[in-house]
Amino acid sequence: MKSIKVPLFKKTQRLVIRPLEDMDYENWAQAYSCLRPPQNEWDETNWAESELTKKKFKELLKKQKEQRTQDHFYEFGIFHKDDGILLGTVSLMDISRGIFQNAYLGYRIFNIYWGNGYAQEACKAAINIAFKDLKLHRVEAGIAPANKKSIKTAKAIGLRKEGLSKKRVLVHKKWVDLVLYAGTKEDFR
Repeated sequence: MKSIKVPLFKKTQRLVIRPLEDMDYENWAQAYSCLRPPQNEWDETNWAESELTKKKFKELLKKQKEQRTQDHFYEFGIFHKDDGILLGTVSLMDISRGIFQNAYLGYRIFNIYWGNGYAQEACKAAINIAFKDLKLHRVEAGIAPANKKSIKTAKAIGLRKEGLSKKRVLVHKKWVDLVLYAGTKEDFR
């Protein structure tokens, strides 16, 4: 397996995008314990205290490091530049190399921070990492057709709609359709 050794850190106007580190435990635990009730079917609720322990956080960091080392999955915390608060996550997932050179883009802003444009800003930074640092050629986002806010984000960051993929992923024991949005390195020059 290919091991990528590049700095995976981006600053934007308001954000810092980087992997979680040991020093982020308190920030992470606070973020996942202060969410509003779910605002839609893709949103999540507060995590149980048993899931927010230092031990669980260390396990998460270890897993994320292994996935980066294997060049398979890169998850980044989205931190507010001014105060360092964890606002959500953005991921480059299921990396395919060889002739494909592709990643799936995933993003989640914690619901207490919705409506501030953080998803767009973080996704643009992740796409920059995908093309400049990871040397990928294509990034895709699969979005549930009813998830209008996520579709709006995909369009705003410059991804193009490619079509509907029927029964694409298994979510809550049910196969669901996704609308695919994508962009290539050439699209983002």
